[in-house]
Amino acid sequence: MAIASPSPRFHLSLHLQNPNPAPNRKPRPAPTTETIRRRLLRKGVSATPKILHAIRKKEAHKSLRRARKDISTANAPPKEEALVAEEEASFRAAAEEYRALMGRPWDGARSGAGPPRVASGEEGLDGLRKMLEARRGGGFQWLLDDDVEKEEAEGAKGKQRRVGSGWISEVGDEERKIELLVSRLSGVDLSSGDWRLTRMMKQADLIYNEDNLLQILKGLEAQGNWRQAVAVTEWVYNENSYKHQRSRFVYTKLLSILGKASVATEALRVFTMMRGDAQIYPDMAAYHSIAVTLGRAGLLSELIKIIDNIRQKPSKRVMTMRRKDWDPLLEPDVLVYNSVLNACVLSQQWKGVFWVFQKMRFSGLTPTGATYGLAMEVMLEAKKYEFVQKFFEKMQRKGVPPRAITYKVLVRAFWEQGKVNDAVEAVQDMEQRGVVGAASVYYELACCLCNKGRWKDAMLQLEKLEQLRLTKPLEFAFTGMILASYDGGYISECISIFDSMKDYCTPNIGTINVMLKVYGRCDMFGKAKDLFETTTYSFSSSQPHIQDHSSLKADAYTYSSMLEASASAQQWEYFENVYRQMTLSHHHLDQRKYSWLLIKASRAGKPYLLEHALDSILERGEIPDVQLFTENICQTIAQSDYGRTLHLMNVMAAASVNVNELEWSDLLQQNLHRFSVDALKDLITHLSAGETIKTDPVHGFVRALQSQCATTLVKEKSSVADCGDTEEPQVDKCSNSNLMEQDQLSCRDSSGTNIFPDEKGSCELSDCSTNIPELDAETGLGGDIVLCDSHSENKENEQCNLGHWGKQVSAIDRVLDSMNSYGNSSSYEKMPAASEILELWEQEGLNDIFVPKKESRATMRE
Repeated sequence: MAIASPSPRFHLSLHLQNPNPAPNRKPRPAPTTETIRRRLLRKGVSATPKILHAIRKKEAHKSLRRARKDISTANAPPKEEALVAEEEASFRAAAEEYRALMGRPWDGARSGAGPPRVASGEEGLDGLRKMLEARRGGGFQWLLDDDVEKEEAEGAKGKQRRVGSGWISEVGDEERKIELLVSRLSGVDLSSGDWRLTRMMKQADLIYNEDNLLQILKGLEAQGNWRQAVAVTEWVYNENSYKHQRSRFVYTKLLSILGKASVATEALRVFTMMRGDAQIYPDMAAYHSIAVTLGRAGLLSELIKIIDNIRQKPSKRVMTMRRKDWDPLLEPDVLVYNSVLNACVLSQQWKGVFWVFQKMRFSGLTPTGATYGLAMEVMLEAKKYEFVQKFFEKMQRKGVPPRAITYKVLVRAFWEQGKVNDAVEAVQDMEQRGVVGAASVYYELACCLCNKGRWKDAMLQLEKLEQLRLTKPLEFAFTGMILASYDGGYISECISIFDSMKDYCTPNIGTINVMLKVYGRCDMFGKAKDLFETTTYSFSSSQPHIQDHSSLKADAYTYSSMLEASASAQQWEYFENVYRQMTLSHHHLDQRKYSWLLIKASRAGKPYLLEHALDSILERGEIPDVQLFTENICQTIAQSDYGRTLHLMNVMAAASVNVNELEWSDLLQQNLHRFSVDALKDLITHLSAGETIKTDPVHGFVRALQSQCATTLVKEKSSVADCGDTEEPQVDKCSNSNLMEQDQLSCRDSSGTNIFPDEKGSCELSDCSTNIPELDAETGLGGDIVLCDSHSENKENEQCNLGHWGKQVSAIDRVLDSMNSYGNSSSYEKMPAASEILELWEQEGLNDIFVPKKESRATMRE
């Protein structure tokens, strides 16, 4: 086989395998002191002359070693000519043999010297590999390995190799990795020092440059995970690979995320860290972000400090980290001053408005419409109505066009002043000026008209509101109008608005709750019962078929309102039914607001409801209210159930419920008509014999019992000596007078504060922002509101229809009555728990109790 002369490219390959440095190559000079100083400043390090001298000395030694190495390599003896000739001959032989088998690359399949070239590895290079291995062993193996890898690399289309990494990623794979990392971070709550965060960040196999980090923060912002955003930023810039690559844009984005999440404290911490680093020193965008965040949070003092920091120079350490001509001083603009006004709204610092306008005038800034609107809102919150009008007039004189939000503040100011006509004229002026009214403007005007009894005029404004783009459903507007009418004392208008609401939209559960509260406070139990039964029955009947009625599902506030209406109307049987349904629906009564309902029901003949509520609260792991404990203790003393009394006292001691001796004495004195002196003596004997915790409130209760027994005995002896045979009528008279104080629960301590407030003070409408209007009503001792109208004559008939005597006693009633029968001496351990009672109620099946009946509606129709 003839061997042709090799082409020049083969000689080039041979020379590349044994590179020799040029003999005239000059060594690299050592860097100067100025070059080293500039290099360190670019990395954010300000070195002293001593450090610069040491670094320059090390660089000089390094340059000297490098020069010696180059000289030794250049003076090394070359390879022997025979070895070079042998390698060149072997390479030429392999090339000719390969060309004879496969042909030249540009000839392709047209050449008949060898088999055609195909893409398959088995018939191409892999086949040649096997043939050469069988012929000459591994002599030419090193030639084919690089070619196969090169062919595989060329065949992987659409792939790219990332610089600085050891893996190959597809086009668009980076975005998918970022989305996967965001989804994994959103699933757990992590901190910057958590090992799971480190594992997730390293498994993502990303380069955390500025663009990728901004994309990660953007994904976390969309899901509202500000904690993960802070943790990711801190983790990245704490790594050694990225600590000198901090980006101001990343930290500004982080401030924006914290501002949207209303985390002012964390945003202030991040901003303070930015001011301590020259590489990420805040610019005007960062100042805008932190100013808006602090303004929304109402942190006025911190915002004033931020304004002072804008004009101040950074610290000397920060200044030396940057170039000499760097000037970070800025001036606050209109947006920063508007944030100050926004903070004044929450803090009601109305004098700060004049400070802002003075600073803006000195800085040459022109107030905008938002500036005047915020100033008016500050004056409105501070009840400075004259300044609201003055700022609006000044706004018109300056030629600043008012916006819809400005008219909303103006209408609200007129409403609080009682100037309804002026509010209507303001909205008409807005429409004449061509300002596109917002839904909030017409909503404020509608509530203003309803508060003064002009609900028909409010319905006209509601039609305008319906034509606009609403941010909230129309049901919210009707609910606000009903509350405004109730606040103004127009009860009939509330009912008219509720009836008219059905022509526009379907009432939601919020509107139902408001109407139940209105009916309950105005002695309209019949209407409240019809509305409650209609709501619960319509949801239970349509739930398997229609999913749109989920908004009408009764919640805890619905049941609480109906319980309050039943208690006000003295309908205790229906009160018990509502309580049972509330328990079966897994809703709980708020003991802080409605504990007086359970106490009143207990005194009206339903003591087992109070016991069930107390057991349920203890089973949930909560601490019951002290009024529930004291009322239950009084019941157990009256029933001579001293085991239950002892258990309640131990529970109070374990729950750290503090009641001193004076409070116990007042409680026993007020409830003396419910139990005799012998019962108190027996209780003292039982407590001394039982296992009682010798701490307060048990110790104070025992001393109060002993003091009360001694006082009662002295009074009985004195009454026997003075009155003789007239003792029994006096006792009856005293008992009748004490019955008038049965609904009062007020024990006072030595300082005169009311420890056990009465029911009248507990039945305030605390869930609503409006106050209860003063009605022409008579308030009973128990906090009941009874209107003086024609319906009050039928109250006895309603009580007879819904009372205990007109209802068939069920198996549940017999069980509950046996639990709480007076005179029962069974101990507390024999009484069923709250969970057992709940299971009994579920087995009883109470669905037929709450089905609307025509007879009950006809009886209670007003």
